Formats: sequence, structure tokens, C-alpha cells
Amino acid sequence: MIEVITQISAIVALWVAIYGIDSWRREHIGRKRADTAEEALSLMYEASDIIEQIRHPVSFVGEYGEIERGQSESEAQWQARRNANVAFVRYNKHQELFNKLHAMRYRFMTQFGKDSAKPLSEIRNVTNEVLSAANALSRLWPRDHFRTDEQWQNHRALIEKYEDKFWSMMSEEDELNNRVKAAVAEMEATCRAEIEGRGTLYSVINKNIPKLKS
Repeated sequence: MIEVITQISAIVALWVAIYGIDSWRREHIGRKRADTAEEALSLMYEASDIIEQIRHPVSFVGEYGEIERGQSESEAQWQARRNANVAFVRYNKHQELFNKLHAMRYRFMTQFGKDSAKPLSEIRNVTNEVLSAANALSRLWPRDHFRTDEQWQNHRALIEKYEDKFWSMMSEEDELNNRVKAAVAEMEATCRAEIEGRGTLYSVINKNIPKLKS
């Protein structure tokens, strides 16, 4: 009888040990996911603010960068390049953050799935569109000679198209601003439950795991 009880005790102890290890593993994975979610969401918030700064229509002297005027370059061409360069100067100050955000995609996809990382890619897409608009405007702004009114109107339409990306309109009609907000909201939906819920769940599980007596 004593031998049977001893064997049962050993089996129970083994089961408790296995259950404890499995619970620890699940808690460890949960913590990793929560840490990744917290870092990704924090980077998204910061990137959102920085994109708004990059697109701010008011600029200061120190933000134009060291743009030297070319020998065959007109005053208008030079000023256009200086004005457009503001976006690059602002972006370069925070390039490390955008690099971290881009690198985060791979870890996020591994832990949350490929589709869940789309907001991170969207932030990169928006940033690239702002910088592409700056390049386009540096060439479009100085042009002022056209053969027909239609050419002039088409030119103005192009400028307006890129200026809408280059400068923040600070309104509900701002496409890029709305895309950034949507990306942040989508990332919040993915991360909040992980940060606030999953971490708590694993803590509760861990506290209630039976402890083996030595």
C-alpha cells in the first residue's frame, strides 16, 4: 500500500513539474510578446509625432541644411532645393527611430503574424511619400515658363498634389495624416490586449501553479 502511495505521489509530483514548466514556458512567451507589443506601439506613437513635425509648414533657418548654389543654378532653383531639403533635415534627425521601426517588422511578424505588421510598413510608406514629394517639389517649384494655359494648370495640379504630402494641412482632409492615425489605431488594437491583458493572465496563471515541496 505504501509503495502504491509512493508511486502515485511520484506521478503527481512529475505531473506538477511538467505543468509548472509548461506554464513557465507560456508565461515566458507571453512576456516576450508583451515586451514586443509595448516597444512597437511606443515606436509607432513616436514616429507619428515625428512625421507631423517633418510635415510642419513652418520652418526655421537652421532646418534648411547646407545647400550650396550650383554655378548654373538660378536663384529660384536654389531656393526650391533649400525649401524642399527641410523635410530631409528633419527626417535625418530621427532616422535611427525609423530604422528601429523598420527592423521591428520582422520580430513583430514572427510573434504576431505577417498581417499584424502592416501598420509598421504603412509608417515607412508614408515617410517615403513625404520625402519623394520633397524631391518632386524641388524640381517643380522653380519652373515658371509654359507654352499653354493647360500646361500651367497641369503643373499647378502636380504641385498641389505633392504639397498635400509635403506639408501637413492639419485638417480631416489630410490623407497622410489620416493614414498615420489609422496605422496607429490598428497597432493599438493588436498591442493593447497583449500589453494589458496577456501579461495579467500569465501572472495569474503563474501565481496559481502548485509549488513542489522540497
